[in-house]
Parts: sequence; structure tokens; C-alpha cells
Amino acid sequence: MSTNPTVNPLINLFPIVIIFLIFYLLIIKPQKEREKQHKKMLDELNKNDEVVTSSGIHGVIVNIKEKTVILRIDDNVKVELEKDCIAYVKKKNA
Repeated sequence: MSTNPTVNPLINLFPIVIIFLIFYLLIIKPQKEREKQHKKMLDELNKNDEVVTSSGIHGVIVNIKEKTVILRIDDNVKVELEKDCIAYVKKKNA
């Protein structure tokens, strides 16, 4: 009689754990870091900062509200946008 060695079932889960770990390190962690940096940038917005929105509109912040920002994009042209729409700050207020 020959006895077959039994394989530990945890060894079968090892590739799945490795794949999840790689997925986390390459996708989830960097995305969370970018979100954290974007939130910090939004919290540090000030009046007269030159910003660019996610749609490509360049403007200067005129007023900051709780969830929105009023941007001057030209003489006598102001628009109100959600804060989340600001992609980056081009020039900080001096």
C-alpha cells in the first residue's frame, strides 16, 4: 500500500495572497496617497491662488466656501465650482 502525502490547504491559498499583496502595493496604496495629497491641497487653498480645474479652466480664486470655490476666469466672469474639481494650484498667493 502506498500512502499519498497530503498537501496543506493553506499552501493553495499562497498564490492568491501574493496576488492580493501585489495588487495592494501597485494600485491601492498609491491611489490612497494621491487622494490624501489632493485633500491636503484643497484644504490649503487661499484667496487669489491661481488654479487649474479638472476640465482645464484656468482661474483665480475669489472666494472659498465650505464645499465650493468661486473662480474668476476673466474680467467680470466668475464661476462657482466644487472644490473637488480643482486639479492643481498653478501659483500660490504671494
